[in-house]
Amino acid sequence: MMMRQMLRQAAGNVAVPAPSRRSFLKGAGGALVIGAVVPLGGFAAEPAAPGLVGPADPRPNIFVRVAPDNTVTVLVKHLDKGQGIMTGLTTIVAEELDADWAQMRGEHAPADSKLYANHFFGIQGTGGSTAVANSWDELRMAGAAARAMLVAAAAQQWKVPAAQVTVAKGVVAHKASGRSATFGQLAEAASKQPVPAQVALKDRGDYTLIGNETLHRLDHQSKTNGTAIFSMDIRRPGQVTAVIARSPRFGGTLKSVDDKAARAVPGVLEVLTLPVGVAVVARNTWSAMKGREALAIQWDDAKAEKRGTAQILADFREQARKPGAKAARKGDVAAAFKGAAKVVEAEYSFPYLAHAPMEPLNATLELTADGGAEIWAGAQFQGIEQAVVAKVLNTTPEKVKINTLWAGGSFGRRATPGADYMAEVAMVAQALAAKGTKAPVHLVWTREDDIQGGMYRPLVVHRLKAALDKSGKLTAWEQAIVSQSFMVGTAFEGMMIKDGVDAAAVEGASDMAYDVPNLAVDFHLMRSPVTTLWWRSVGHTHTGYAKEAFVEELAAAAGKDSLAFRLELLGDAHPRLSGVLKLAAEKAGWDKPLAAGPAGTKRARGLAVHESFSSFVAHVAEVTVDAGGKIKVDRVVVAVDCGIAVNPNVIKAQIEGGTGFGIGHALRNQITLTDGIVDQNNFDGFEPMRLSDMPDIEVHIMPSQARPTGVGEPGVPTAAPAVANAVFRATGQQLRDLPFSNAGVV
Repeated sequence: MMMRQMLRQAAGNVAVPAPSRRSFLKGAGGALVIGAVVPLGGFAAEPAAPGLVGPADPRPNIFVRVAPDNTVTVLVKHLDKGQGIMTGLTTIVAEELDADWAQMRGEHAPADSKLYANHFFGIQGTGGSTAVANSWDELRMAGAAARAMLVAAAAQQWKVPAAQVTVAKGVVAHKASGRSATFGQLAEAASKQPVPAQVALKDRGDYTLIGNETLHRLDHQSKTNGTAIFSMDIRRPGQVTAVIARSPRFGGTLKSVDDKAARAVPGVLEVLTLPVGVAVVARNTWSAMKGREALAIQWDDAKAEKRGTAQILADFREQARKPGAKAARKGDVAAAFKGAAKVVEAEYSFPYLAHAPMEPLNATLELTADGGAEIWAGAQFQGIEQAVVAKVLNTTPEKVKINTLWAGGSFGRRATPGADYMAEVAMVAQALAAKGTKAPVHLVWTREDDIQGGMYRPLVVHRLKAALDKSGKLTAWEQAIVSQSFMVGTAFEGMMIKDGVDAAAVEGASDMAYDVPNLAVDFHLMRSPVTTLWWRSVGHTHTGYAKEAFVEELAAAAGKDSLAFRLELLGDAHPRLSGVLKLAAEKAGWDKPLAAGPAGTKRARGLAVHESFSSFVAHVAEVTVDAGGKIKVDRVVVAVDCGIAVNPNVIKAQIEGGTGFGIGHALRNQITLTDGIVDQNNFDGFEPMRLSDMPDIEVHIMPSQARPTGVGEPGVPTAAPAVANAVFRATGQQLRDLPFSNAGVV
């Protein structure tokens, strides 16, 4: 509920209509158009997972279109930025509809929080690995209702009992009479059928599409042959391109600008001074970039960040040694340390990290005659984006139409509380119109713009201390987490920061699953003009690493096997975490020795386990360390429990991607500052995972009948600590300061 309240407030308290009994909007040119159909609570197969799916909600959300040409289109309210939810959510409908996969289509739904709110957020938006979990009930019911109406139409036409009509692979049939019809042939008649008051959902043992590993992704052809449309592809009549010069130091403001040379660049149309910087508008991207280079700007750095990374880290480390705000308390930590047989201490540091999606931020905005706007973008928080653009243009969110397109990655970057790039394109279009040019504006962030001046995973320091008794049992755990907060200064601050503790910064630590009788977790809020944002797996990206790397050190100090030590800490209270841990260890051959590597090398396995976003993941990594101390990740075995596996291949792809993402950033990625200016600006300095770095990855999905949860982020937190723990087991070297390249092992 906290996230729901946060996003509603960020979107300007977007109104959500009161529940009504109207369940379908029908007709539409002979097509059967079906929405979220009946109260969710009444017909769900089991109670919704707390915090993932909202209360009973019979609003007329439109999800399914059965057309006369026999295609079935599912309107997907979430942004597909490569994670495969277009396929996943379409599969849910197709299963209950008993459709043929070949007839299924998917498209992004219109931006409308009244119709397409994420039940977790309260507005339309994608994030937190919630897409499948959020849509599970309503899409099953939409598919089941569509099926029921098609059956009713066929029964009426054939004058037979509906109970005798069957549906299989997109064909409605009556076996006794030999009659059959396609969905398309029945679409118009079905649209005239009354809405079913109840729908019967399939028994899970009857699923043929959910859990099927042979289904192709709906986007595989278009993204292979180049026909998939991203926002970078949009070209509107009369369109112009804008880039913005922003302060090279975070917190810097514009003092003065001389734009004479910029205006002389061929193709440059206008130079605009905006609250966020100086925009150069041109006929194309190249001209706009060259014009920006020609600007002579003086910046006011009075309130800017001028520290370098070394000083920031030193400040954070000093703060970690002081008392902080209480994030978690249990038992008597001080007494436990006094009676300890052994005390272990460690400090971990994590750098700023860019999101660096393959498609940089961009959006096209066209002002409309009614004072609103139409936008084409890989929109992730449509509910917020509509409200922000409306505020810039002094209009209402209803007059801001957003066409959501495929996005080339995000990892959190497109989901900003202030809709930064959307606000910017609106500012440019408005300022341009004020000068008499009402043209569609394509705003482009170059990769350099985003890596050198975007929003980052915060720099974080963890200081940990633990007590072991004579038997090697963990008796006390003390942890200090020092970080900036990307909630500060946003509409989220009042709800996410309580008593000085940022919930997003301590998740995975203050609520860790390991059974420790005496626990103290503190949080230290640090402030800097450097802009930060949630990054794939959010707080778990650093809390998961610190927890699992420290537990590895504790296992060694206790003289216990890493797997056994963790299973003992989990006990019987967390069977799903224990389950993935055991599965990954079994599949990796944890109890079998590794084959020897080349002469002079050392090889070892390391493991890590963590819960995030209500999914459970364990990694086992095999590494080889050469004679010079350089590491190579050879193989990674992953076990995941995400409830019912809607699309096993999509799940595997996401876990593989999350594994590569987690390891890749741990190897060498960092954003560093010198005198407040970011040192990196493209993939040469902020180097992504290379094919040569990528290990062989095996993904094992735990069979489950639990509700489906997310996999977009949970594959990240345990990937890097599994590698670090393998290095520790092989060499004794503790990789406490990321990236690993700082330790000379990459």
